[in-house]
Amino acid sequence: MRDADPGLFGPASVTWQLHGDPMMWVAGVRALYLQALHPRAVRGVFRNSTVFDEKRGRRDAWGRLMRTAGFVGTITYGTTEAAEKAGARVRRIHRTLGVDEPELLLWVHCAEADSYLSVLRRSGFVLTDAQADRYIDEHRTSARLVGLDPAGVPSNTAELAAYFEKVRPELAAGPEAHEVDAFLRRPPVPAPLVPAREVLWRRVAALAYAALPPYAHELYGRPVSAPAAVTRQLALAGTLLRCIPARVRWQLPPKHILRAMARLGPESRPAPYKLRRQAAILDGAGSTRAHRRSE
Repeated sequence: MRDADPGLFGPASVTWQLHGDPMMWVAGVRALYLQALHPRAVRGVFRNSTVFDEKRGRRDAWGRLMRTAGFVGTITYGTTEAAEKAGARVRRIHRTLGVDEPELLLWVHCAEADSYLSVLRRSGFVLTDAQADRYIDEHRTSARLVGLDPAGVPSNTAELAAYFEKVRPELAAGPEAHEVDAFLRRPPVPAPLVPAREVLWRRVAALAYAALPPYAHELYGRPVSAPAAVTRQLALAGTLLRCIPARVRWQLPPKHILRAMARLGPESRPAPYKLRRQAAILDGAGSTRAHRRSE
């Protein structure tokens, strides 16, 4: 196991531990809500993709959500070769959709990084501020995979916040954004799964929407509870989901984490306590493997 390929991040990274948390599903939906507020980015998807086409794409949109989750799992827990191939596929798709401009790629990247970090921290996943900064820095590796120059991507939470302040005047909830909202609130599913959608999925989507920053709620025009109340809801959801044994959650396809553990050994399993135990190391001088690869 010692010589096995740890991939682009590896078990010592913040990313490895964070992405194994079940609240990543809520965070991923929040990212889609946020990404849809950039008119040029979401317009390119609608113009060049069947994802939201009423006749063909409404069902494929669900598949797109799964493919996005698969990409994150592959680049986090897969081998270096698998991650690089996944990045190449995404770059080809972006060229096809016409959303491969650096400005648009940066928006998509930052919306994802902010959503993952914000939702997990608010739901009770404990990170020091230094670890949060390290996570944003590590995430520049995924920026490179989708075609961005890591040198131009925020490397800490302060730079990420400054980026959002800069881009906010460009954001708007146009017709495409409201179409994304409608899809996320009521995605098409086979008839037998309609009850599950009404009971489970709509709660996930509502929580993801509530977790958006206040300016996003203003743009969409749907108010939510006060931020403190939303944080309590996120914490409750996080507590409940983390009660499901990790080994049970990880059995769901495509089993990225289990395959990584088979490759690297059981000690590589992601777990929040490792960040608490290793805080002194992770927050000390030096750079992570992911940071070195991004330079």
